[in-house]
Amino acid sequence: MLLRCMRAENRKLHASPIWVLFFLLPVISAAYGTVNYLGNLGILSASWYSLWTQHTLFYSLFFFPAMVAIYASYLWRLEHLGHNWNLIMSAPVRPFALFLAKFIVVVKLVLLTQLFIFFLYCFCGKVFAGLPGWPPLETLGFLLRGVLGGLSVVALQLILSMLIRSFAIPIFVSLFGGIIGMLATSKGSGLYWPYALMQYGMNSNKSTDVLSGNYLSFCLSCIVWLLALFLIVNLLLTRRDVKS
Repeated sequence: MLLRCMRAENRKLHASPIWVLFFLLPVISAAYGTVNYLGNLGILSASWYSLWTQHTLFYSLFFFPAMVAIYASYLWRLEHLGHNWNLIMSAPVRPFALFLAKFIVVVKLVLLTQLFIFFLYCFCGKVFAGLPGWPPLETLGFLLRGVLGGLSVVALQLILSMLIRSFAIPIFVSLFGGIIGMLATSKGSGLYWPYALMQYGMNSNKSTDVLSGNYLSFCLSCIVWLLALFLIVNLLLTRRDVKS
């Protein structure tokens, strides 16, 4: 059942316009980060680590939440057309399986995006910044941590796109969530806000590991947020039909 739903969601991505944004937004983020790094070499003296902070700062704050929101809104777009929700709720498929299929597909897109971000980071570091050697292995760990921190953002944006017919409103919410995440992180309370978890995981704007000695709290926060959001969506889909 779940596999059938996943195949249906994957078919939506074939020749999809979101692939344009998949390539464009990370390139814009990398270009901005590289220019900012090259313009502040007097301050940013930690080589690959400094370049990483500039590449991931605005990506974690704005580009990542916006991309996830676009992925989520696009996957729910068909369900919001006509009377498709009535067909879904009466189909011999658990509604939560449909949500979970979308969640897995968006996570797959997030993994691909993270790999593309790392490629751009290495490319810009060697070609434009002329940095010696290769990026430290810690940056790969930051990428994986970013995926873990981003899972709650994926779940939350899928819920918003499920409940809201508009394609654009969930995207604006994601940008607002990223701004609040930045403020929460600056005050040391980012573990209590889902949009800040990705920023923590990516170690954006810090040359030292912000999770040093705090991995357990980070992992627990990611798990609690994800389970809470899954519980919410299950209640929404089993207790009442989604109205959009």
